Amino acid sequence: MISEKLIANSGKKLDLSKVSTSDTLNFKSKSETSSLLKKNIKKMFDLQGKLYAQNEYSVLIVFQAMDAAGKDSTIKHVMSGLNPQGTQVHSFKQPSAEELDHDYLWRINKALPERGRIGIFNRSYYEEVLVVRVHNLIKTQHLPKEMKKGDIWKKRFRQIQDFEKYLYENGTMILKFFLHVSKEEQKKRFLDRINDKSKNWKFSSSDLAERKLWNEYQKCYGEAISATSKKHAPWFIIPADHKWFMRFAVSQIITEYLEKLDIDYPELSGEQIKKLNESRKILMGND
Repeated sequence: MISEKLIANSGKKLDLSKVSTSDTLNFKSKSETSSLLKKNIKKMFDLQGKLYAQNEYSVLIVFQAMDAAGKDSTIKHVMSGLNPQGTQVHSFKQPSAEELDHDYLWRINKALPERGRIGIFNRSYYEEVLVVRVHNLIKTQHLPKEMKKGDIWKKRFRQIQDFEKYLYENGTMILKFFLHVSKEEQKKRFLDRINDKSKNWKFSSSDLAERKLWNEYQKCYGEAISATSKKHAPWFIIPADHKWFMRFAVSQIITEYLEKLDIDYPELSGEQIKKLNESRKILMGND
């Protein structure tokens, strides 16, 4: 199973520089995975229908990555077959003044998927142990001085673990994807955005400023993934240099985990079946 090959080990020190960004697990080309991706999209649609009808579980899918790794396109391609009625996508930007006046999970709680729904986070609460850590933005957060003492990042890893365990124990399945792109591939994609007029809008000079902090981000990602990849809330490190493989791998893992859920269409009672039959007779008659 692809999920078993790409899952991140819990608690094990993770050096992302030693993890391949181009491995395709023996799949050779886009044409080889194209039909498999379509099958997975169809399966997800069918499973989403059961999830929505049963209205017991919810699913939270988290995407994190360096710039130009392909978060937006992966969400677009992999989730294209889902029913919008049961799907919620949230993209988390820089916190507002109101959000900074609350704990960092406040805005996350408001965006969590309802029972029966699939929620997709394009970036997430993990930004609080990534960009906040790299740029030392903790000083802009209105925390009491005593709360900033000690290793605040280990505290936040523990808080995130507790948060995800709470969600899991209340019926939310959590899947987290780190789209692992190489620095060389990111450079190619940035140049593509600059050279293609239709993609100019995607590029920002701030992307280059963040690129200079590559090593710091890789370190923070490694520590965050290692600390918070748990059986009930696993991280998957998806090689992202080949977009065709990345999209297929994400679709395969989501499908594998949805199939593990105990979901089905609700079974009707005898009385409900009787009413359906009566309604059928009325509709089939001359009214």
